[in-house]
Amino acid sequence: MSKPKVFIARKILDQGMQLILQSCDADVWQDEMPPSRPELLERVRGVIGLLPLLTDFIDAEVMDACGANLRVISNHAVGTDNIDVRAATRRGIAVGNTPGILTDATADFTFALLLSAARRITEADSFVRSGNWRTWSPALMLGSDLNGATLGIIGFGRIGQAVAKRAGGFNMNILFHDPNQVQLRSDLNARPVKMDFLLGNSDFISIHTPLTQETYHLIDKAAFEKMRSNAILINTARGAIVDPEALYQALRNHRIRAAALDVTEPEPIPPDSPLLDLDNLILSPHIASASQSTRERMSVMAAENLIAGVQGKIIPHCVNPEIYQQPI
Repeated sequence: MSKPKVFIARKILDQGMQLILQSCDADVWQDEMPPSRPELLERVRGVIGLLPLLTDFIDAEVMDACGANLRVISNHAVGTDNIDVRAATRRGIAVGNTPGILTDATADFTFALLLSAARRITEADSFVRSGNWRTWSPALMLGSDLNGATLGIIGFGRIGQAVAKRAGGFNMNILFHDPNQVQLRSDLNARPVKMDFLLGNSDFISIHTPLTQETYHLIDKAAFEKMRSNAILINTARGAIVDPEALYQALRNHRIRAAALDVTEPEPIPPDSPLLDLDNLILSPHIASASQSTRERMSVMAAENLIAGVQGKIIPHCVNPEIYQQPI
């Protein structure tokens, strides 16, 4: 019996890849860079399953190029903003993601960025390497305290609450805004507030909301104008939640103190972006979940979603479960 044909948009870690190769006839894109649009449309023809990364945009055109036998799209990510989930649902295609497993890794990295920006660690490293450290000075590289400061968290799901837990260890006051009904962990002393209050009363603002039509450029010029001048913005969610031009102006004109981004718009950030000229901005290449164990577990979860889908089973982590109530 032949194995189901699937397309894997990039090599994933071995634990997940081996599961796929045992169960599927897998066409694996070998390059580090994602396939171009024409290449993607050509390679997916006739597949039963797709495993894209967050850099691969899977819309109705791609689904139709796959053909009528496409059963599952298993995203190697928590977010699914790179997939037209509505188009998949209309076609009865299951869409899977990898929730939960990257919560702690992302929360840890968020705090690494927060601490680095607060205490100006990357600036200090550059200062030393450039030969500018000549003596100790009382006013050298003054940063921001965490103890007693207020952290505002936008989006209070798993990751937002994990960040809040870490903030409690630094004796921070925690505000959060989330338009959805959230189940607040009992060990958190966090206060729900309106967005404008959070922006105007937070020393640190950390973004953990999904990218949707409502959150696109949520942090824009008007939002920056409501922030404190000493505010530090952290984004480990999706780059397009922050308007890059508004961010540049806010940092350049010291409307806010600093920012630290693991995600940008566009992504990767262009080498000629004016943001790269700013000393009060820390950038990392979308690696908040990049711990060894987390990425291994992500690969396995994505593989398990894919394999279940091509076998006609209910996938373990489905973002559109309503397809299973549709008449066959």
